[in-house]
Amino acid sequence: MRVTRKDNSPTNIILTVDADAKDLAPIRRHVIGHFRRSVRIPGFRAGRAPDAMVEQQVNQQQFLDEFMEHALNELYRQAVDQEKIRPVSIPNVQLKKFVPYTDLQFEAEAEILGPVKLPNYKAIKLARKKVEITAADINEIIKNLQTRMAERAEVERPAKTGDELVIDFEGTDKNGKKINGADGRDYPLTLGSKTFIPGFEEELAGVKAGASKTFDITFPKDYGVPALQSKKVTFKVDVKKVQELKEPKADDSFTAKVGPFKTLAELKADIKKQLQAERQGQADTEYNNELVRKIAAKTQIEVPKALIEEENQRLEDQEKQNLVYRGQTWQEHLEAEGITEEEHRQRHYPEAEERVKIGLILSEIAENEGLQVTPEELEIRLQVLKGQYQDPQMQGELDKPASRRDIEARLLTEKTLTKLAAYAQQK
Repeated sequence: MRVTRKDNSPTNIILTVDADAKDLAPIRRHVIGHFRRSVRIPGFRAGRAPDAMVEQQVNQQQFLDEFMEHALNELYRQAVDQEKIRPVSIPNVQLKKFVPYTDLQFEAEAEILGPVKLPNYKAIKLARKKVEITAADINEIIKNLQTRMAERAEVERPAKTGDELVIDFEGTDKNGKKINGADGRDYPLTLGSKTFIPGFEEELAGVKAGASKTFDITFPKDYGVPALQSKKVTFKVDVKKVQELKEPKADDSFTAKVGPFKTLAELKADIKKQLQAERQGQADTEYNNELVRKIAAKTQIEVPKALIEEENQRLEDQEKQNLVYRGQTWQEHLEAEGITEEEHRQRHYPEAEERVKIGLILSEIAENEGLQVTPEELEIRLQVLKGQYQDPQMQGELDKPASRRDIEARLLTEKTLTKLAAYAQQK
């Protein structure tokens, strides 16, 4: 077999494969074997007839179709091994010449992983930031618990800071069109809590139950929903209730109502422990992201377009699923964002490219370091995950091959990040 390679780019190649009778003979015998047991030839036991006689007895077009399928797949696999390439897409195959069972030529265009030139990642250093929980952090949680457990008494006076309002609200754009996600019903809002859009709570100071108020609010430029960033929205608010909150005193009797705690000190200790774990998790994630980005910035790599498109589609599918949970259609979401489907896809392209790039870099480092996930490690993680679900159907999902591969990949990523963190903190 002769293979000629043409590189269109570092990640796109065309392989021209020429095979002769010697190359095609074993494939032909393999295909004959597929038909052997279904052919009955007088004088021979099932599966014992000579190859030539078996081939004469089968449907020739069916035989030829199966031969071509096996030949193209097998010869392409051999060409990939010979050229030491790593395809990331199904090849586009064009048959150029075929003389039955003696001469075959085809071209296969495919996207491949280009060379990944890693920096000396062992020399890249990054110190961890210390996570500290202050008394103010703990007291803020205590205050939230007090607010949640407060006695509520409806009042007829104007609302003031510290009161809880029950409101209906709706946001519209400059054309009076309702904005999805900018509305709510029976929404409890505590004035002074700073949990809503900046300026919103201040507009409701002084209102009474039964009143309505319309005002404009400009969303922050870093707001979580891109379509609302820096956007002026007109809100119409109906105040259904104004409630005075009588918060319980933060003492030992209060803590007994919160949970299995005997003293306020025990509650504070538990809050500190949970905050520590939560913030440490966030800090670890931020640390790993920063470390990998430092390595990625010094890595030379060409990312195959097929992988980026695949990841971009995965992100879009994930977003669509989240919209289902929120009760919003894809079209409604696009209209709220004020963009077309293609613009939406292009907007997420850089994120998809970065994700793929980091994934390839971590994979290359794992291979360099000889890191692997043992069957025992995979099984332990699977059992832990199964323990988190009571639904037998969800537990069954974890046993599917795709789920196992995904979990194994995550375990390998965790091992790789742990190794990189160890290098980054060596002195």
